[in-house]
Amino acid sequence: MQNDARRVLIVDDNPNMSNLLSDMLEVFEFSSQRAADGEEALSLLNQNEFSLLITDLRMPKMSGLELLKTVKDKYPKLPVVVITGYSTEATENELLSAKADGFLNKPFRMNDIETVLRKFALMD
Repeated sequence: MQNDARRVLIVDDNPNMSNLLSDMLEVFEFSSQRAADGEEALSLLNQNEFSLLITDLRMPKMSGLELLKTVKDKYPKLPVVVITGYSTEATENELLSAKADGFLNKPFRMNDIETVLRKFALMD
């Protein structure tokens, strides 16, 4: 498997959360790049290939929902998983209609990350 196939873009304005997620991905031998907001994420997507995008829902400048819609327009094959600590049925329905591929509710655990990676066939 190529290295590009094991690269994840993490978008979160909280550096502690993105560092934690990055460390969890390393356990499964995935590399990651971090973006502090949606604008930075779009810039990185224009320059690099990723096998998965994990974004926080609530961020400054551009929300996770706005980022999700933009990414699905430009990169329809890229799986997008949304992290939220404020999950409601209405939020999940809105994210599903915007074509979110999955959700992670905070606080998430190692096995939640593993499940996401397996779901998108990024792990054997």
